[in-house]
Amino acid sequence: MLLPVLFILALAQSGCSKNLEGDGSKTATPVNEVLTEISFWNPFGGGEGDFVEQIVQSFNASQKGIFVKQLRLESNEYYVKLSTALSSGKGPDVAVAHGDRISPFVKAKQIMPLDVLAVDAGFDFKEIDDSSVQNATFSGKPYAVPLDTHFHVLYYNKDILQKAGLLNVDDTPKLGEATPNGFIQLLKQIQAKVPDVQPFAVNTPYFQEPFLNLYYEAGGELLSSDKTKAAIHNDKALSVLKFYQQIYASHLADLNDKTPWDSFHNGKAALWFGGVWEAGHHLSEKTLPVGIMPLPPIFGSSVHWGSSHMLVVPTYVAQEKQRAAMTFMKYFSEVGGVTWGQAGHVPANRAVVQSAAYQQQPYHKLFIEAQRQVKFAPQTNKYSAIFTTLSEDLQSIVLGGLDPEAGLAALEKKLNDILAN
Repeated sequence: MLLPVLFILALAQSGCSKNLEGDGSKTATPVNEVLTEISFWNPFGGGEGDFVEQIVQSFNASQKGIFVKQLRLESNEYYVKLSTALSSGKGPDVAVAHGDRISPFVKAKQIMPLDVLAVDAGFDFKEIDDSSVQNATFSGKPYAVPLDTHFHVLYYNKDILQKAGLLNVDDTPKLGEATPNGFIQLLKQIQAKVPDVQPFAVNTPYFQEPFLNLYYEAGGELLSSDKTKAAIHNDKALSVLKFYQQIYASHLADLNDKTPWDSFHNGKAALWFGGVWEAGHHLSEKTLPVGIMPLPPIFGSSVHWGSSHMLVVPTYVAQEKQRAAMTFMKYFSEVGGVTWGQAGHVPANRAVVQSAAYQQQPYHKLFIEAQRQVKFAPQTNKYSAIFTTLSEDLQSIVLGGLDPEAGLAALEKKLNDILAN
C-alpha cells in the first residue's frame, strides 16, 4: 500500500516483512542428476521466509529435472540489488516483485512476457484472480505470475477491550460509530479504562500505509485518471492527516513507537492495523488473546490499500532456464499456494482459495471478503519514485510537525515534477 503492501512489511507492513528481515540463507547444492539449476531471489524473512523455504524444498523433492537455489535478501535492499541485476544482465532466473514495482521493468524490457511460456508449461492465467492478472498485464500480455493479495486488517486484544468494557459476548469489539470522531471516542474509552497500554498502535515508521488505508476509504486517489498529475492535495487527505495528528496529540498512539507491531504482539496496545501476513505470527502466541476483523470504514467505505507478490523472469535468462522457471512458478501457484496461504496472504490461485485446506484456516474466510475491497497502486512506471517521495513527505508531516496543508501542497508539487520528468 504506497503500498496501498510493497510496498510488504512489518511484520508491520505493507509490503511486508519489514520487521522480519531475510537472513540471506541459501538452499543446499543440488545433486549431480539435476539437469537444470535456477536461482530464485526473494525478500522474505522471518515467518514468510520459512513458508517459502518449505515450498522450494517441496518443489525440489517433487522431481529431479530442476533444482531451485534460493537467495533471500534483506527487504530494505532488495529492489536496489534486483534493479542492478536486471540492468547488468546477471542475476536471478526467477524473482519476486511486488505488483506496483514491475511496470519500470516492463518498460525497460528487463522482464519477459509469460504468455507463451505459460502455454508450454500448461499454466492457465484464467485460474488466477482477475484483479491480480490485470495488475500483472501490460499491453495485453501477462508479465508476472501473481502469488497473492496482501493488505491490512484490524487486530485487537480481547483482554484489553474486555477491561475497557468494549468486548461483545462473541468476542468481537464494540467499535461504536464508524466515523473519525467515533473511533477517537473509542480510543479515549480504552485510554480511560486501561491507561497502561496504547489504545492504538499506529505504523508510524511506515506511515504511508495507515495513511493510504484511510485515504482510500475516503475515496482518495494518488493520481489523476490519466496518471499525468498528482491528486493528493485535497480535503480528503487533509482530513486523514488531521485525524492521525489528533490521535498523536491526545496520546492515543505513541508517535515515537518504532516497533508498533511488537507493541501489539507483546500486549502493550489494544488495536493495530496490521498485515494479513502477520496473522500466523500473532495467532501462534498463546498468551496473546488476539482477534481479527476487517478495517473499520472510518472514512466512509471499506476500500483499503493492498499489494501483491508476483514472480517474474528476467529477459536475459536462457531458454532452457526460462522453461524451468515457468515450471517452478506454476508449482508455486498451484501447489505451493496452499502453503503460502498459511502465511496469511490471500492466494491469487482460485483453486487454492476455494480449497478446504485454505478456508478452514482461522480467519481466512474473512480475509477473502476483505480482499475484494483492496485498491492497488496506480499502474505507472514512475510509481517507485512516487512511493518514495510519498513516504518521505508523510513522515515529515507526522514526525516533523509540519502543517498538513502546506505539507500536502509541497508533496503534490514533488509528485508532479516526477510525473513531468
